Amino acid sequence: NTMPVHKKQLLTYLRMADKRLGLLINFGATLIKEGVNRVVNRLDE
Repeated sequence: NTMPVHKKQLLTYLRMADKRLGLLINFGATLIKEGVNRVVNRLDE
């Protein structure tokens, strides 16, 4: 499981790099597709 702090850290990196999309991947998940979370920065723009 990913924790909220991981998502917030990725959002910070996306803002600093001026990127809109990031992937948060948990390599400890049983299936890799269950461990992939898409994180969007500035969806409204």
